[in-house]
Amino acid sequence: MHYSKNDIEQMGRIQKIKYINSVSGIKPANLIGTISNSGQPNLAIFSSVFHLGSDPALLGFVSRPIGEIARHTYANILENKQYTINHVDRSFIENAHYTSAKIEREQSEFEVCGLTEEYIPTFKAPFVKESALKMGMDLKETIDINLNGTILVIGEIQDLIIPDAAIGEDEDIDLANINGIGISGLNTYYSLKKIERFPYARSNEIPELKK
Repeated sequence: MHYSKNDIEQMGRIQKIKYINSVSGIKPANLIGTISNSGQPNLAIFSSVFHLGSDPALLGFVSRPIGEIARHTYANILENKQYTINHVDRSFIENAHYTSAKIEREQSEFEVCGLTEEYIPTFKAPFVKESALKMGMDLKETIDINLNGTILVIGEIQDLIIPDAAIGEDEDIDLANINGIGISGLNTYYSLKKIERFPYARSNEIPELKK
């Protein structure tokens, strides 16, 4: 099927969201944990977390437009400048998925969705106890994307928690060993399986490749 720009514009809202959210490929599944200055925790699933740089250790994610629908995650991050990013694995996919529901501000997604808050002494925002790989983030910058009203949130890793089982050969992180998953569209989840590993690519070491 070939869709023109006009065809895409004429799609129904849900079909358009599902298609355009899927065509970029499988994306990471992460829960972002925050807390308000009044002590109200919040948890929401995101598929937009991405690497921005290693030195300093920066990650970004995209927050949807602020309008009639409250964005508790973004509001909490602006309040206290901290948040956590927690990998989702197979053992709690369903719990994680339902954090995307529009839950009232005074309710905690941790409680509603059967997940557990976890805190460390040096960090204000809650981690997800059930998550194996998790990061404590300090907010560094927000950038308004004027084309569609979304907001790019950029943070620096302050705490990095990686289970020993995830450390592979040459200190690679093997997400398959901790049952990592990915998301496509709004509600479809995929398992991760390592299929190959290659050496670091150098121009003078490229082998004869098949065509």
